[in-house]
Amino acid sequence: MLLAPRAAASAALLAQRTRRALVACRAAAANGKGGAGRRAASSMATPTPPAAAKAAPAAAKAAAAAPAPPADARARALDLLAFCDASWTPYHAVAEAARRLTAAGFRHLRERDAWAGRVEPGGRYFFTRNASTLVAFAVGARYRAGGPFWMVGAHTDSPCLKLKPVTRTAGGDAATGAARGAVQVNVETYGGGSWCTWFDRDLGLAGRVLVRGAADNKGAGDGEEQPPLEQRLVRVSRPVLRIPMLAIHLQRGLNTDGFKINLQTHLQPILASAVKAQLAAGGGGGSGGAPAAAPGTPAAKHPPALLKLLCDALAADEGSGAFDPDRIVDFELHVCDVQPGSLGGVYEEFVNSGRLDNLASCHAALEALIASSGDGAEGAASLADETAVRAVALFDHEEVGSESAQGAGGPVMRDAITRLARALAGGGGGGGGGGKDDDAAERALRGSFLVSADMAHALHPNYSDKHDGAHAPAFHGGLVVKHNASQRYATNAVSAALFREAGRLAGVPCQEFCVRNDMPCGSTIGPILAAGLGCRTVDVGMPQLAMHSARECMGADDVALGFSHLRAFFEHFSRLDASLDVDALPPPDIRGVMRDPACGEGCG
Repeated sequence: MLLAPRAAASAALLAQRTRRALVACRAAAANGKGGAGRRAASSMATPTPPAAAKAAPAAAKAAAAAPAPPADARARALDLLAFCDASWTPYHAVAEAARRLTAAGFRHLRERDAWAGRVEPGGRYFFTRNASTLVAFAVGARYRAGGPFWMVGAHTDSPCLKLKPVTRTAGGDAATGAARGAVQVNVETYGGGSWCTWFDRDLGLAGRVLVRGAADNKGAGDGEEQPPLEQRLVRVSRPVLRIPMLAIHLQRGLNTDGFKINLQTHLQPILASAVKAQLAAGGGGGSGGAPAAAPGTPAAKHPPALLKLLCDALAADEGSGAFDPDRIVDFELHVCDVQPGSLGGVYEEFVNSGRLDNLASCHAALEALIASSGDGAEGAASLADETAVRAVALFDHEEVGSESAQGAGGPVMRDAITRLARALAGGGGGGGGGGKDDDAAERALRGSFLVSADMAHALHPNYSDKHDGAHAPAFHGGLVVKHNASQRYATNAVSAALFREAGRLAGVPCQEFCVRNDMPCGSTIGPILAAGLGCRTVDVGMPQLAMHSARECMGADDVALGFSHLRAFFEHFSRLDASLDVDALPPPDIRGVMRDPACGEGCG
C-alpha cells in the first residue's frame, strides 16, 4: 500500500517528462532542427532505470492522453513570484493587491463612509480593514436585490517571527543594547512555523511603522497642534538579521536526539556585534556612562542599531536626508527571508518562495476576479451577463485562529455582504432596505457560495506513508478538494460537485485529499466562514511541499491551473447553481409497498 503513491508519482513524473520531450521534439522539427530535437528528447529520457523502462510504454500512453501544461504557466508562475516578493507582510500583501485592483479599474471604498449611491450593478470595488485584510467585489450588471455572492476566501498571513513591543533584550548595555557580545532583537513566534528552517538564513525586516507627521513633533505640550499620526510601510531588504545554528561540535547528539528549539532563547536574531555597536555609539567599550533614555521613548525600548535601520528606510521613503527617531510612535515588524522566490527544477517546474501558504491562493483569487470582471473585453462581457456578486476576501490572522476584527472569525465578511446587499437594494449602506427588500442581505447569504482557498499537502516522495494512498495530491494535477468528516474542512458532496463542474467546463483537472485516520487534520477559514455566514462552502488548495517552512515549494503549472479554475468558478457558477437546489427538491416519488419478510416462526 505504501508503495502505490510512490509508483503513481514516478509514473506521473515520467509521463510529464515524456510529454515535454514530445513537445520539444515537435517544436524542433517544425523549426527544421529535428536532430537537435531528438537529442533533447533523448537526454530527457536517459538514463532510464529498469523499473521506469518497464513503465515507459504505459507512461507514454498516459502522456499522450494527459492535458498539456497551461500555455501561460510560466508567465503565471513568474507573476506569482513577483506578488510574493512584494508581499513580505500582510500589510504589503494588501497594498500590492490594492495596487493591482486599482490598475484594473476597481474603486476604493471606505467602511466609514455610506455606500448608498456609491455602489451599483456593473461596478467593481474594494475596501481594506486594518490594512491587513482586503475585500474586493464585482457586481454583476444584471444583479437584483437579494442576489447571491460567489466568493473566494484566502489569507494574507504566514508563520513568522515578529518583533516584540520592547526589542531590547534583558541585561543589554544601556547605550547599545548589546549583551554577550552581540546586539539582538526580542522576537515572538507567530503561527505554527517550522522554526528550524529559520536558522542560518539571511533575514531582513518589514512591516508598518506609525510615525508623527513631518510637522514640529515637539509642540504637543506647548499649545501647538499635535502633528497627525501616519502609517508607513517599511522594508529592509538587506540581510541585517541572522539566527545562527549552534555548531554540531557543541551538540553532538543533534542528528540522533533531534533538534530541540527553545523558542524563547534560541530564536533571538543577531542584529550587530557589540564592538561595532559601541563604536557607532561613540564609545570604545561599555556604556561609557551614557545617560539612560527617557522611559517610553523609542531609544528606551529599542537598540540604536534597529532605530537607525528604520530611520534610514523612512528617510528614503520620504526622500529626506534624515528621519528623527523621536517621530516613531510604534511599529509592527516581521522578520523575513530576503532571498527572492525562484523557479526551480530541471524543467523549471517548481516555484520556490516564502509565504506560498497562502499568498499563492491570494494571487490566484485576485487575478481570477480581475480577469473575469472587466479586465479586457471577455471579462467585461462576462460581468455584463452576471446576476450575482463576485467577491474575493483576503483575511489576516488565519495562522492564529482567525478570531480578530480583521480575521475570518470576525464580522468583516458578513459586514461586507450585508452592507452591499442593502445598498444595492436601495436601503443604504447600513440600515434596512425598506419594504420587501428588508431581508435582501439574508436572502443573499442563503444563496451564496464560498470557495475557501488554502494550500494543500502534496505527496512527499520521502514521506509517502504520511498520506492515504488513495488521496495523495501531486504537482501539476490542479486544485485539491479537501474533505473531512469531522468538519475540519467544510466541503460536502454538493459543494464539491459544483466546484468540480466549474473546472470541468474550463477543462481544468481536480484532485481529492482526505487525511489518514491515524493523523490529525488541519483546518482553515472554510468551516469558520461556513458557520458564521451559513452559506455553502468548499475547501480547496493548490498542492505544495514544506508548508510553514521559511521557504516552500509548489508546482509551477498549478499556479495557472488554480487561476483557471477560480476564474471558471466566477464565470460559470451562476449557470451551475441554477441547475441544483437540494432544498427545493420535490418529495421523493415512492412507488409500491415494502413489506417485512416473514420470520418463519408464525409471525408472517
